[in-house]
Amino acid sequence: MAGFVDEFGLDGFDHVADLQGQLWAAFGITAQPSYVFINDDGAVTRSAGGMRADEFTEQVQLLIDS
Repeated sequence: MAGFVDEFGLDGFDHVADLQGQLWAAFGITAQPSYVFINDDGAVTRSAGGMRADEFTEQVQLLIDS
């Protein structure tokens, strides 16, 4: 996984190796790619399949602004 992150320049945010699928199950994720955004209160604010960079930035900005 680390090699993939390095090769494609994906080091701008944390990556998690969910080898047992526990995080997938907890958030109802059934396919990759998926993103889960969690606010300061621990509430899931968005779970999605793939998204464009501008969509990702918008979701992060919503978390920062809230």
